[in-house]
Amino acid sequence: MKILVIGLGYVGTANAVLLASKNEVVCFDLDENKVNKINNRLSPIEDRQVSEYLSNKELNIKATSQFPKDQIFDFVIIATPTNYDPESNYFDTSSVESSIKNLENIGSKATIVIRSTLPVGFTAKLQKNYKLNEIIFVPEFLREGVALQDSLFPSRIVIGSHSEKAKIFSNLLLDGAEDKSFKILFTKSTEAESSKLFANAFLALRVSFFNELDSFALSKDLDAKEII
Repeated sequence: MKILVIGLGYVGTANAVLLASKNEVVCFDLDENKVNKINNRLSPIEDRQVSEYLSNKELNIKATSQFPKDQIFDFVIIATPTNYDPESNYFDTSSVESSIKNLENIGSKATIVIRSTLPVGFTAKLQKNYKLNEIIFVPEFLREGVALQDSLFPSRIVIGSHSEKAKIFSNLLLDGAEDKSFKILFTKSTEAESSKLFANAFLALRVSFFNELDSFALSKDLDAKEII
């Protein structure tokens, strides 16, 4: 398979390195420094395993800062930032939309896989507007610093589609993983978007809970570790 990865943050880089062991991967990012690092087999992010894989593994991977217009891809992975704006109470999805617009402009028929965090219902809305490409949302549950480790040994994979292309993409992730015992869950796109947001909320609640527990222990001169 030939795969284009848009965005060399920790999600895009981990996906690119994971898939480049058995596929041809082209990475696109406007940051020349990140592009040069990939092409020189250096990690553009702080991730020990990414550095080791780029240095020691045979990977079919290259990067460019010019949007590839003359290449045909089977899949395009979009992993660009979609930061949440508390003032507007919405995610900034402009980078995702501009990426898809670029693909439309060059007439690409690749299946688009979005791994950026999205508001609920956004993928279905995109699919109505861009009918040339199938658009699949695949939430990521990766941690910064160990994103490749989490990709090689995932706890689960959620695929926001039941289509044949979705199954093919899930097999690409399965082929790249070292531990293949994880569950692959196929859902509708809106449920997949929701699962990502609820997972984030759950993690935030856990942090808040244990912060409160620690504060209580300090106020009562208790050992927080023993309580936990």
